[in-house]
Amino acid sequence: MTYETISIEQRGPVDWLTLNRPDALNSINNQMVADLSDYFGRLFNARHTRIVVMKGAGRAYCAGLDIKAQGTQEAPFAGGFGFQGWLADVYVKMRRCPQPIISLIHGAACGGGFAFALASDIRIAATSARMNAAFIKLGLSSCDMGTSYFLPRLVGASLAAELMMTGRFIHADRALATGLVSQVVADVELEAAGEALVAEMLATSPIGLRMTKEGLGFAIDAPSLEAAIALENRNQLMCAASDDFKEGLAAFLEKRPPNYSA
Repeated sequence: MTYETISIEQRGPVDWLTLNRPDALNSINNQMVADLSDYFGRLFNARHTRIVVMKGAGRAYCAGLDIKAQGTQEAPFAGGFGFQGWLADVYVKMRRCPQPIISLIHGAACGGGFAFALASDIRIAATSARMNAAFIKLGLSSCDMGTSYFLPRLVGASLAAELMMTGRFIHADRALATGLVSQVVADVELEAAGEALVAEMLATSPIGLRMTKEGLGFAIDAPSLEAAIALENRNQLMCAASDDFKEGLAAFLEKRPPNYSA
């Protein structure tokens, strides 16, 4: 597919998704919502795409909503919530897709852009990264675009409340210390850090990687240990019945890298 506000570079089984409105700090307009909604919606059945790396062109990851463009075009009905529901559904699609999403964050990641990072599975920050729940700075609630769901699960309720009730920025060093990101590197090393992580993830089995994303997502919200283990048992039996497991076991015993089929 050809998109107007994002670019997709396919590097083997990995999609490198770039938010591509650099002159507007990759801020979110109607076309970007349409592009991202289509892209993430298609991923659910994209068998040969194993991982998505999401980043921003130019000086920022994503500065949030393009306020100047807001309201200039009609948004879909989106369940009766118009633009609000339309954009919110992008984050649902990010979580629903079976491919792990790695966000490489540099510069500003604000509001809806912050939420893109939060909805990802793994976040690596450049030293220039600064993130905030900007919604409250505009007279809105910071409970928006999944932020109230994702943020406290990542950093705990107290820090989430601080960030959401003030809109203050959290910079790379504090983001690392609080577990919001898993790694901080120099800006010039950001893509290389992403590539290194991708290489390790590609060494795992396709079904195992997808089942791990699914299982982890459900386990975080599991009502009990028993519920989490029940899902683990289901996923592990499905993996054990796959050709991926046969190949992974054979490779381990033969002391060679596995050669997975998809």
